[in-house]
Amino acid sequence: MLKNSNKLSGESNLIEEIKSLKREDEMLYNILAIDIWALAKTMDEFQPGFWAAFMKNREKALKHFLAEMIKNKPADKKRPPFLR
Repeated sequence: MLKNSNKLSGESNLIEEIKSLKREDEMLYNILAIDIWALAKTMDEFQPGFWAAFMKNREKALKHFLAEMIKNKPADKKRPPFLR
C-alpha cells in the first residue's frame, strides 16, 4: 500500500514538473516574440519599410523551411496519402 502511495506521489510530482516546464517554455516563447517585435519596431523607426521587408523575408524563410521538411520527410507507406 505504501509503495502505491509513493508511486502516485512520484507521478504527480512528475506531472507538476512537466506542467512547470510547459509554462516556462511558453513564457520564453512569449519573451522572444516581444524581443523580436521590439527590435523590428525600433528598426522600422530608423529605416521605414523594415517591418514589411522583415515579414516578407520571414514568409519566404517559412516556405523554404516547409519545403525542406516535406522533401526530407521519410515516406511512410502505411499512412494514407493525404497524411504523408
